[in-house]
Amino acid sequence: MIEFFKTQHLIESMVSERIVPGVNYAFIKKKQVFTSTVGFASLMPKVEQLSPFALYDLASLTKVLGTTNVFLKLKEEGKLNFTEPLHEFIPEFKDDRIRLSHLLTHTSGIRGWIPNRDELAAPDLLKAIVGLPVTDEFETKMRYADTNFILLGLVLEKIYGLPVQDIIMQEIILPAKLKETMFRPQACDCVPTAFTEQGRLLQGIVHDPKARVLGKDCGSAGLFSNLEDLIKMTQAYLGLRHDVLPLKQDTLANLFQVETPKNVHPRSWGWDLRFDPVDLHPLIYHTGFTGTFILIDRLNQTAMIVLTNRIHPSGHNHVFLAMREKIVDIFLKENVYKD
Repeated sequence: MIEFFKTQHLIESMVSERIVPGVNYAFIKKKQVFTSTVGFASLMPKVEQLSPFALYDLASLTKVLGTTNVFLKLKEEGKLNFTEPLHEFIPEFKDDRIRLSHLLTHTSGIRGWIPNRDELAAPDLLKAIVGLPVTDEFETKMRYADTNFILLGLVLEKIYGLPVQDIIMQEIILPAKLKETMFRPQACDCVPTAFTEQGRLLQGIVHDPKARVLGKDCGSAGLFSNLEDLIKMTQAYLGLRHDVLPLKQDTLANLFQVETPKNVHPRSWGWDLRFDPVDLHPLIYHTGFTGTFILIDRLNQTAMIVLTNRIHPSGHNHVFLAMREKIVDIFLKENVYKD
């Protein structure tokens, strides 16, 4: 029996307490899967019931489900080992200390303000990102930033000669036969996300402003999917399915280990890590700005997938962030005592 009652109550209370309009979520425990759909797809401009099959803007989950998996595939094939310098692929990036491994773990120290960022056209935005400085946080601090994965997307484009989003579809999503996972979905299949400052409703259009500008050249956001497809992918990470991700089990098992230096926030390739409260074994974890998050425990063969929309109708929703942390915490506690 799947028994995550306290976690389930917290997830559903986000709807009853009006923190989010609705939620699709799943728990996986070995061969068992529990799914539930609660609440609404949208509250404005009209109230719409939420479908269990609704597609969500996955936001930064694109980084791990898409871009990272392409890199893991290249590593598996012996084409990369992540020690390669970034400037080998992007000569315009001058600092030769930055390796692919720094980008994959957000320890690159690349940081800086881009003036009028959201007004820049794609070529100017990419030029500005490639020109960002490396700060003294290099290798000493994990600072999560889209920049790292936009640069990784440009590396893949140099290797394959295709836009990064086409590469992700070709190398990962299509071989996995994930029919509801894509970059350009039909609006009517998607949960409406947010209203822009101009009052335009984003539905089936990526929420992240950089991803909207960069289009197919964005490796940090843009993927849409639904609960059914994410369950299949999660089962692959758990080692329960070998017919989904085009990666070896060793590659997936090795994701559940720390790849950052000591005294730096622990991360794996692409993924954040959380730790079992009893024996401290690592779980992989990632969130999306829109309200999506996945937590996967390969050792216990359990997982939690939560798809919701924290930026509808308004983007100012800090209560959600505290609630998400509480949900993860309670899941980890309930997860310990399962046989």
